[in-house]
Amino acid sequence: MIYDDGRTNDEQFGQELTVDLYECDPKKISDGAYIKEFVVKLCDEVIFMKRYGETLIPHFGHDNPVTSGYSMVQLIETSAVSAHFSEYKRAVYLNIFSCKWFDANRAARFSKMWFGAKRMKKRLVQRI
Repeated sequence: MIYDDGRTNDEQFGQELTVDLYECDPKKISDGAYIKEFVVKLCDEVIFMKRYGETLIPHFGHDNPVTSGYSMVQLIETSAVSAHFSEYKRAVYLNIFSCKWFDANRAARFSKMWFGAKRMKKRLVQRI
């Protein structure tokens, strides 16, 4: 592929996938251990990225029901995976950024299935 500025895939730095999941299973998105299992399987078995350090999964934002829920950050050796979970909206907002290629469609399908989402919106951005 040739980009607007004339660069090619050889000069690509990485890719960023955003996945918005809607109508998720409330039990799954409000369970910190289940979220931790998700990120381990996502990294190890779906996108094949080496996790770096512990996964952060705090539950906060309690002043507003829309923002109340878990957030997750997992560093990977090629960048990071992060997500925000709105229990009120029954939604997950996932970001996967890596300077190493991964199968974005597979990652999106896996995430939708894992959290029992009925609808999904995904976007893939090539970073150069």
